[in-house]
Amino acid sequence: MSMKAFVLNCPIDLCSLDEALNKANDAIRNNINFQIITINPEMIMNAQKNEHFFNILSNSDLNIADGVGVKIALKLKKIKQNQIRGVDFSRELIKLASENNYRIAFLGAKEEIIQKAKENFLKKYPNLNFVYTRNGYFDDENKIIEEIKSANPQILLVGLGSPKQEEIIVKLKSVLQGCTMVGVGGSFDVFSGIVKESPMIYRKLGLEWLYRTILQPERFKRIFPVLPIFLIKCIIESIQKKG
Repeated sequence: MSMKAFVLNCPIDLCSLDEALNKANDAIRNNINFQIITINPEMIMNAQKNEHFFNILSNSDLNIADGVGVKIALKLKKIKQNQIRGVDFSRELIKLASENNYRIAFLGAKEEIIQKAKENFLKKYPNLNFVYTRNGYFDDENKIIEEIKSANPQILLVGLGSPKQEEIIVKLKSVLQGCTMVGVGGSFDVFSGIVKESPMIYRKLGLEWLYRTILQPERFKRIFPVLPIFLIKCIIESIQKKG
């Protein structure tokens, strides 16, 4: 069991990228369904007003600190936790699939993007065992769930945006067996090459969100005022705990 901390009552697992990968690998080897959430400030703020989503975050098997805002919130509590970027974790999970011949599935994004992402990974890992690939545009969710159940993946990456991706993973968790499932947000855009990854200097400074907002201005409305309010709430929470 990993140690946990709480940010605005939402659990965060305190672990390294390697430790998170080991937990996922153990779950697959033991034929256990395993939900991983790459948690960020937007999710935590959504959970403050959405009880259903709060329960999903609270009952996930592993919540890794994706957003730099989560790292800052933990630092306010005197807890040192490195940011584990969801895109990095997903890449390592795919590498793990290649090394162990795990059955893998992709769900999400536009058709040309998901296919390009699959193609790029097959170039790097020719032996990847893809059993299902589907874009994220569909009306009949039950049909998708049945298709994935029939494909029987051991690793499933879902890029439908939050909370939709976490909600469908919860449903899949009740019908699959031995599958590690991760909501990957817009990672397929990066994997396909359609969106450039932020330069290392931005990542080291914790300004990846700024770089992505410059490239995709439509993200501004999504981040602001959510991020400033999140940090203010976390500062207030840390002051109250001290008091």
